[in-house]
Amino acid sequence: MTRDQALTEAREAAAKAKKLAEEAERAVNSLDRHHKTERYAAAGSAWADVSRTYTDLAALLED
Repeated sequence: MTRDQALTEAREAAAKAKKLAEEAERAVNSLDRHHKTERYAAAGSAWADVSRTYTDLAALLED
């Protein structure tokens, strides 16, 4: 894996985390989807961890 590939993976994971955080925010305010809030938040947190891991990896790789 190259540094650029790791950074691409980090960006994609961050985008997924953002989308899931937005879903959690919508779900918390919805009677029909309120029960899904915790799942969206947990999934978003996991993707944020993945993004941070790829960012850390990119810092160790050469161009």
